[in-house]
Amino acid sequence: MQDLSERDCALEEGVRPPISGGVLNLVGNTPLLQLERILPDDRFTLFAKLESFNPAGSVKDRPAMNIILSALARGEIDEDTTIIEYSSGNFGIGLAQVCAMLGLRFICVLDGRATKQNVAIIKAFGGEVDVVLEPDPVSGELLQACVQRVNTLCDKVPNSFWPNQHANMDNAKAHRNTMREIAVSLENKVDYLFCATSTCGTLRGCAEYVRDNGLSTKVIAVDAMGSLIFSNKQSKRIIPGHGAGRPPKLLQPDLADACYHVTALESIEGCRLLLRKEALMMGGSSGGIISTILKHADEIPDGAICAAILCDRGERYLNTVYSDDWVKSHFPEFEGYPSPNTPLSRTFYESE
Repeated sequence: MQDLSERDCALEEGVRPPISGGVLNLVGNTPLLQLERILPDDRFTLFAKLESFNPAGSVKDRPAMNIILSALARGEIDEDTTIIEYSSGNFGIGLAQVCAMLGLRFICVLDGRATKQNVAIIKAFGGEVDVVLEPDPVSGELLQACVQRVNTLCDKVPNSFWPNQHANMDNAKAHRNTMREIAVSLENKVDYLFCATSTCGTLRGCAEYVRDNGLSTKVIAVDAMGSLIFSNKQSKRIIPGHGAGRPPKLLQPDLADACYHVTALESIEGCRLLLRKEALMMGGSSGGIISTILKHADEIPDGAICAAILCDRGERYLNTVYSDDWVKSHFPEFEGYPSPNTPLSRTFYESE
């Protein structure tokens, strides 16, 4: 398969898909909501970019659409092409929707940690699922084993196309629109942008928009503890879709002005605090962003305007982040889901 990572071929910013009335016209232009109850004081303002309002439910709708439509526009795929990609869930769901809309065959390679709900959603859209259970024997990573499975399938399936979200610049270019929407809504007055890391598509697209448009925004990456994107200390990660077992090809030096690492428990607490305070049920990486902002709130100047990209819906985490049994199985010290009258512990972001 041809490596598309260096091709400058994404759709122009603001271009809508050439499908009259189709669901893909709803991708992007997601709400920007001011969070008014979660901050301990009102020294600065925090806005949340609610990517769960994309039609397939996550920020991954943007690159899924842009990668496929750009490849179609270049003639690299056609109506008989089979799309083959690995995903922990959200990108697979986004691709499944795009392929359903365009009538393309889609094979999603998933590792064995994928939730039953995500598998069911991909299948409901008509996607085929190929599950990888054993990690790569050399690296010990399921990610590498999934990449190898994709390559094997691409060799076997005629006229196949690997979107390769970890290396495809059409991923990053899709997120220039994400930052553009935030900047336009806030009249280019964005002091801090908080962005979770995975493929680094969102981080790179937003950071390059900031740079290319001369904005003074400081881009803050929020990575998972144990991820190898901004650290060389690898450990087990249990929050789906946050962090990576190896640095993605979209990562470049100096993309972020700072990077903070967040533990799984901090992400869980952040999700539950966000639900409790703002009635927003968001995914695991969103909780990591919220806990990071609260933990480092003293470092944010008075009057600053902050934006946080909240990536996906919390319903996909009901059996993990929002399940007391699941959380206690990993963290026996966890005290359980708070009742409406029980103050949430704030130690998770006050600790050093």
